[in-house]
Amino acid sequence: MANYHVTQKKGQDGWNVQKEGGKKASAVASTQKQAEQLAKQFSSNNGGGEVRIHRPNGGPIRDSDTVKPGNDPKSIKDTKY
Repeated sequence: MANYHVTQKKGQDGWNVQKEGGKKASAVASTQKQAEQLAKQFSSNNGGGEVRIHRPNGGPIRDSDTVKPGNDPKSIKDTKY
């Protein structure tokens, strides 16, 4: 399983896709949506996990999605997707 974070550093135009615990971004996308899609693809290719999407400019996590076959810690259905 592999967890990924979608972040944007202050003053940066693009969005980083970074594997949890990694030192460098796995990819940089021009929009948050593109970065989220890449993070989900990377996580899926590594056996699933959590994709955590942060607010712009280094903000806190605003959303988290489980990528199958990862283990969702909540039994609540995600109505957003």
